[in-house]
Amino acid sequence: MILEMKVPSPGESITEVEIAEWLVNDGDYVEKDQAIAEVDSDKATLELPAEESGTITLKAEEGDAVAVGAIVCLIDTSAAKPEGSAAAKEVTKPAETTTAPQVQQPAAVSSNGTSYATGSASPAARKIMDEKGIEPATVTGTGRDGRITKEDAVKAVPAMGSAVGGKRGETRTKLSMLRRKVAERLVSVKNETAMLTTFNEVDMTPIFEIRKQYKEKFKEKHGVSLGFMSFFTKAVIRALHLYPSVNSMIDGKEMITYDFCDISIAVSGPKGLMVPVIRNAEELTFKGIEEEVKRLAIRARDGQITVDEMTGGTFTISNGGVFGSMLSTPIINPPQSAILGMHNIVERPIAKDGKVVIAPVMFVALSYDHRIIDGKESVGFLVAVKEALEDPAQHLMDNDIKKALEM
Repeated sequence: MILEMKVPSPGESITEVEIAEWLVNDGDYVEKDQAIAEVDSDKATLELPAEESGTITLKAEEGDAVAVGAIVCLIDTSAAKPEGSAAAKEVTKPAETTTAPQVQQPAAVSSNGTSYATGSASPAARKIMDEKGIEPATVTGTGRDGRITKEDAVKAVPAMGSAVGGKRGETRTKLSMLRRKVAERLVSVKNETAMLTTFNEVDMTPIFEIRKQYKEKFKEKHGVSLGFMSFFTKAVIRALHLYPSVNSMIDGKEMITYDFCDISIAVSGPKGLMVPVIRNAEELTFKGIEEEVKRLAIRARDGQITVDEMTGGTFTISNGGVFGSMLSTPIINPPQSAILGMHNIVERPIAKDGKVVIAPVMFVALSYDHRIIDGKESVGFLVAVKEALEDPAQHLMDNDIKKALEM
């Protein structure tokens, strides 16, 4: 029996996917539920499992865009499993690239081959070569009978400080559907929103002290590390309750304000930026947030994140600091109206009680849609985040650190 495998729908509103990589070869024997391909949608990269065991015939090429419901392969379920073979081996194929060949300008010669003019320079060309220290023998003349023209001399002049004769290749790699969609959305955000960014700085000393005192006990008891993300998520939730317009979206001529906090966490995955969502983060403890961040980060890293896990979200936190970023203006994750950018923590001199001291300081940035969020709300929101992070015991832990950390 020949089974026609069709592209399943990865999620609502998705009409086509792209074959990112076949994990099997045409004619291989595959087992039921074995991953046979990776497909890119405009939201995530997903694995396509075999629906039955049998010999597979591929009907689409890597890079092909195929509609949801289209046939991508056939499986002959009547084929016997080859003896001594396990499931079809995964095949790792290099990305298709093309390298531009080196282009050399052919020397122009007379019909009789070389002549007395071959390699000789015109007065203008000789002046340029003398000024730049270029030997005529290194320049190919394109003038009559191989004469070096002024244009030949100009082209032979190396760019500002550039080495002559270095490699000039280039590599072309097709953008994944996910990357193309992200690019489209980022451009649309810049064009369709009134995006502004406000900045502040946070003295991270109190959080450093809490983590230093409780980090090991926290990990030993809960199995996850006490990171910075739980503090920032808690601080954001508090600020969203104080400034609900930041937890809103525009829908046509209406503004939708949410009474829950679905916090999107921007993480770097193998296929690019992923933004999984922590649902009802306002209901989670420090332990719950850290567990969810770890779970989603692992699924994104392993390419197992689903469309549903990245759909929705009312506010986004992006941590560029893990890559060393000092300051940035994060771009809003549509259709949300604001995003908080975290950055690296650097020891800096700051004023405390009339004295200059060295403290671990992080710059934070809030990009927001000025169409529904005014300057008062945006600045107030970021100040509220700063207050919570600089005094987490009072604002995030009800002055009971051990209870908040479930110690």
